[in-house]
Amino acid sequence: MNGGSSIKVLGLVGSPKVDGNTSKLVNAVLEGAAEKGAETVVYNLASLDIKGCNACGRCRENGCCVIDDDMQKIYREINSADVVVLGSPVYMWQMTAQTKLLIDRMTAFLRPDFSSRLDNKKLILVFTQGISDRDAFKPYFDYTEGLLYYLGFDVLNTIVAAGTDKLEVEFRPHLLEKAKNIGKFVSGSHLQGLEYRRAESSLTPSL
Repeated sequence: MNGGSSIKVLGLVGSPKVDGNTSKLVNAVLEGAAEKGAETVVYNLASLDIKGCNACGRCRENGCCVIDDDMQKIYREINSADVVVLGSPVYMWQMTAQTKLLIDRMTAFLRPDFSSRLDNKKLILVFTQGISDRDAFKPYFDYTEGLLYYLGFDVLNTIVAAGTDKLEVEFRPHLLEKAKNIGKFVSGSHLQGLEYRRAESSLTPSL
């Protein structure tokens, strides 16, 4: 592996478009991580069989969901990853249905006292949106960050690609390069303690 990084970075794409804007950004982050030697793997949630949570509550007992579907594989991948890159386009002011299925099933990471079973798991959020105002859904992005903190993730950064209806990500090399740089940062040996500022125009780590 390049650079000898022992970090594993997991990409989860919640878009029904397998090779759409969200996928390109998530994969750019993974590409940057791989260049620094990280192990990377990516899944498109729309291609998986993930059922909705049935609220049986049995996962609270031992952390294992009783539903036998592809989410079992995603649980294992999340547990073995150091960093998770979760991407979704904005549909109806929020994440896609495919992404929400994942989030609901991640209740299995909570103990009966609602503390998290996850240990120092880092996360990068990626959102794409057709509207050009990148702050149009900021309250929802902030809410989603809070939800994922609650589940036990340390949210390092939220990438927002706005105006994708007019200019797709593949025609924005500067944005793709910055997403790639985030992947390089998180795969470095200095991952612990890094804080990132959320801004499409400023993705430099603040030490």
